[in-house]
Amino acid sequence: MPLENLLISLRALPESGPRDEYLRFLNETGDAALRRDGGPEHVTGSCFVFSPGFDRVLLCFHRKGQFWVQFGGHLEPQDATVAEAAQREAREESGINDLTLLSTVPPSVSASETSSAPSPVLMDLDLHRLNAGFSCSAHWDVGYAAAVSPDAAVSVSEESEDVRWFPVDNLPAQVPAGFGARLEHVRRRAMSLQHRNTEACPGGEVARVVP
Repeated sequence: MPLENLLISLRALPESGPRDEYLRFLNETGDAALRRDGGPEHVTGSCFVFSPGFDRVLLCFHRKGQFWVQFGGHLEPQDATVAEAAQREAREESGINDLTLLSTVPPSVSASETSSAPSPVLMDLDLHRLNAGFSCSAHWDVGYAAAVSPDAAVSVSEESEDVRWFPVDNLPAQVPAGFGARLEHVRRRAMSLQHRNTEACPGGEVARVVP
């Protein structure tokens, strides 16, 4: 179940204010927290898409919010986990259909060759309150990351006005408050994950880089 999977991922994180706040919200709200129609506040899944060198980031210009942000959205009935929702949303909103989340085990290694299947790594927690232009009052966003080639063909979805690559140290002015710090935190975590996975699986990859 998506709820139990998310609770397990959160409990595995180091203790922190945001982690504990998410756990309280989920324990109090239950499965409704993961449904768009479950109440005015609910969980969303998002994905920060980096270049393989982690020096560029692919962002979309959100039509309702009128800012540049990572890809993401609500869970759909077919999503088995929040990570699956984040990956689906990133694929739909970027047009990169084989984009894959960064995981603890390289996706190029089959389940028969390792003790566990690839497990997408939770990278970011961001509770953001929404303005009157949205149908809900708050999103409890759960962020993941992916790495793709900047040469991959992209497209713009109905929810965005544009999709574009930016240097991580030269973001556009129209981003949500605190976005730059969050992006840098996710970037450093993703780079650390890549380093650990490379040491654990020499010759492997953290995630398949889309050509």
